[in-house]
Amino acid sequence: MRGSSSCRHKDIILARRDYYEVLEVNRNASETEIKKAYRKLALQCHPDKNPGDKQAEERFKELSEAYAVLSDGQKRALYDQYGHAGVDQQGGFSSGGFGGTPFEDIFGDIFGDIFGGGSRRSGGGRRGDDLRYNLTIAFEEAAFGLETKIQIPRHDTCATCSGSGAKPGTRAETCRTCSGNGQVRFQQGFFSLTRTCPDCNGEGKKITDPCKHCRGTGLTRGQKTLSLKIPAGVESGNRLKMSGEGEPGSKGGPSGDLYVVITVKDHPIFQREGNDLICEIPVSFPQAALGCELEVPTLEGKVKLKVPAGTQSGKIFKLGGKGIPVLQGYGRGDELVVVRVETPTSLTTRQKELLDEFAREGGEDIHPMGKSFFDKVKEMFG
Repeated sequence: MRGSSSCRHKDIILARRDYYEVLEVNRNASETEIKKAYRKLALQCHPDKNPGDKQAEERFKELSEAYAVLSDGQKRALYDQYGHAGVDQQGGFSSGGFGGTPFEDIFGDIFGDIFGGGSRRSGGGRRGDDLRYNLTIAFEEAAFGLETKIQIPRHDTCATCSGSGAKPGTRAETCRTCSGNGQVRFQQGFFSLTRTCPDCNGEGKKITDPCKHCRGTGLTRGQKTLSLKIPAGVESGNRLKMSGEGEPGSKGGPSGDLYVVITVKDHPIFQREGNDLICEIPVSFPQAALGCELEVPTLEGKVKLKVPAGTQSGKIFKLGGKGIPVLQGYGRGDELVVVRVETPTSLTTRQKELLDEFAREGGEDIHPMGKSFFDKVKEMFG
């Protein structure tokens, strides 16, 4: 990519620029890359988005001229070989169209899905906005799921006018400016373009006597209570979609959707890795050396775990099926119990004497990990 994607230029364009530079693509760009670049830049500089901006208008014409050539394989080959002269001789850019392809066809192909796919008909309602609701739940609730109720502040269809926006007993009139089409056509140089009607804002109709309750919007402010079922196994960042529970559409349009975004609180004991739980259990040196039986917490209560004699710090024991249920699936993860051997920090005089005696009595044979490590060091350094 080269240059800036801005549609505003400080300098007046005195000469026709290289088409690849205009679209900010490399000379070996694919057809898809060229189309994507034109779509992005032309949308920024479209006259509907920049009314009265002559620089944006010129930039839009320049982009359209470049796209008309580079999107056509034959014209692009001539341009690559002969430059502007090659396509000018072939009628590459004229007021009648782009080499037999009307501008409106290109416009519809590039902008159809952005601007609604063509002319807007009168009476067509607008879809309501989507809403987001942030919900924080406990660790256990995320693990096993829950059913709860949430209150959503949103707009409702006006009961007085049934969402029409017009005073009861009256109705909207067909817009005279656009004759109910919602768009007006105008000539821009050699382009014939359409623009959203400024009088009816694209509705095709105008309300002359608005509803006093909703002031012509067709909507009133309200609050709705919804029942929400959260499945087992969710985690922070998961989104639950409730179709049709967003803002209501205007003029009979469909409602938007509600997205509930989940945040799971941290747990004081457990950490989650995928569907597995990690639980670190402290044990004393005597317990690790002699072996013991511990009560280990799980999400469903305590279970007994036998720790064999000679267990080292960091040893992991697996409790199968004690983890998090698989979201929208079958089975559960495991709970991984990590043993952490604690070193005492405050010793009495007698305890120090016993440990000294223990060290003299034991030698290296009872420290297998240490012996192995120092044997390796001796091999490296002699």
